[in-house]
Amino acid sequence: MTGARETRAGFVAIVGAPNVGKSTLVNRLVGAKVSIVSPKVQTTRTRVLGIVMAGPAQVILIDTPGIFQPRRRLDRAMVAAAWGGAADADLVLALIDAKAGFDRDTRAMVERLKGAGRPAVAAINKVDLVKKPKLLALARDIGETGVFSETFMISALTGDGVADLLAHLVGAVPAGPWLFPEDQISDMPGRLTAAEITREQIYLQLHQELPYAAAVETQDWKDQADGSIRIEQVIYVEKASQKGIVLGKGGSRIKALGAAARKELETIFERRVHLFLFVKVARKWGDDPERYRDLGLKFEA
Repeated sequence: MTGARETRAGFVAIVGAPNVGKSTLVNRLVGAKVSIVSPKVQTTRTRVLGIVMAGPAQVILIDTPGIFQPRRRLDRAMVAAAWGGAADADLVLALIDAKAGFDRDTRAMVERLKGAGRPAVAAINKVDLVKKPKLLALARDIGETGVFSETFMISALTGDGVADLLAHLVGAVPAGPWLFPEDQISDMPGRLTAAEITREQIYLQLHQELPYAAAVETQDWKDQADGSIRIEQVIYVEKASQKGIVLGKGGSRIKALGAAARKELETIFERRVHLFLFVKVARKWGDDPERYRDLGLKFEA
C-alpha cells in the first residue's frame, strides 16, 4: 500500500516477430530509452525489463527478442528467451505489424500462444502506415483466433493509442506491492546497457551483415572522482576483414561509433562518459558459452 491507494504490480511480456516495434513500444511506455532500436531485424538479443509507473500501478515490461524461425545457436537462444519471458509473465502482449499482417512468424507465434493458454492481448502496431479497411480486416482475423481478450490499434512511434493500451495493462496486473523502487526504469545493469548502446550504433552505422556477426562487451567501468564514468569495451567480430570494417579508414568508423555511443550514454546516465572501444577477432564467439552468459541467454537452448 502507498498511502490510501491499493498498489498493483505485474509483468507483461511483449512478444512478436522481429522488427515489429517491441523496443520502440517499451521505450514509449517507460518514457525513456531502456531498449535499443534499429531498423534491422533481430536487434534485441536478451530480455530487457522496462518499468512503467502509472498511478498506483507498476507495470513491468519484458521486451523480448523477436520470435522467428531460428537458424543458428544464437537464434535458438534468442527465441527461447522470448518464450521464457512469456511463460514468466502475468500477461502476454502480442505486437503485430499492421503492414505485415498475419505473416509466417506471426502465425507461428499465435499458434504457440494458443497452445500455452496464457492470458494475452494483441496490439496492431504501425497503424499510421496502413489504410483503415486493411486494419479492420486484420483486427477481425486476430479476434477470430480466440487467443486474445482485447485488440488495440497503436503507433508506438507516434504514441497514438498507447495511452489506452497502458490503461488496460494497469488494470490487468494483479494487486500487490511494487517490485522495484518507484524511480527505477529498468533492471538492466549499467555495464550491459552501455554495451547495448554501442551495439545499437553498430546496427545503425554498418549496413552489411556485420551487425549480426558482432558482439559488444563492457570490460571495465570506473566511476571517476569528478563524477564521470570511464568505460572500456571490446567489439568482437568473427573475421579479420570485419575488424577492418569496424575500424574504418584511419580509424574513422570506430571514432564515429564511439562518439555516437558516448553521446547516447551521457544522456542515459546523466553524466560525462569517457568511452574507449577496441576490436578483437573471436572467430566463433557465437559458440562461446561465456558470451551467452553475459547476454543472459541459455547456451543449450
